Amino acid sequence: MKKSILLSLAILLCSLPSLKAQKFLKPFDSISKKKTSFITLENGEEIEGKVKKIKRAKKGLIKEVVVEVDGEKTTYPVEEIKHAYFPQSGLDKFLKFDDFVTDATQWNESSYNADRLKDGYALFEKIDITIKGDDRKLLMQLLNPFPGNKIKVYHDPQAGEKGGMRVGGFKVTKSLESNYYVSKDGEIASRLRDKDYKKQFDDLFGDCRMVEKEYGKKKSWKKFDVTVFDYNNCK
Repeated sequence: MKKSILLSLAILLCSLPSLKAQKFLKPFDSISKKKTSFITLENGEEIEGKVKKIKRAKKGLIKEVVVEVDGEKTTYPVEEIKHAYFPQSGLDKFLKFDDFVTDATQWNESSYNADRLKDGYALFEKIDITIKGDDRKLLMQLLNPFPGNKIKVYHDPQAGEKGGMRVGGFKVTKSLESNYYVSKDGEIASRLRDKDYKKQFDDLFGDCRMVEKEYGKKKSWKKFDVTVFDYNNCK
């Protein structure tokens, strides 16, 4: 009975409009082993199968993906993967996925698969990243897979979280990550920390007058998601 009440409260909170204003998808912790994953390799081959295991290196970074297709398991190292759509597990999907696709027409010429994203899949892309001066290629979850996004924001598995509301041990409102990996105009992604946000604001958004006017005076890390969204829609 108690669990039912808590779950009902979670549903109510998640349905409130003020809580759905977030423009980033929330990173999820677990991948469903029951639903099909869609993986595109660097050689163009498309793999459809169930993920049996995600092998991670230190600090949570994906190293290999073990996929089962027709009863046969194959291991794909990150070097062979171009991008992948991974399904979220049940409760993780319910609590963390926002139905953000509101205008289907904007997806006509998009390289992203809107149907999969709406169905609770997350897009992981292999991107160039600079970590402590070293350039690396990593498979990272894209948090704003919108058509024509000039600034792409990726989840950092090492990022801490701030705030958020919990009910009965479940997080039901948005928490704020302490840092992301950010790529602008296809450049190598670099880590953006909350403490450095004000200093880097102009480099990211200075070429859009509307964003400068709206957010430039009070550069709030809490509004980073909507600032990126508005910048990507800047005319």
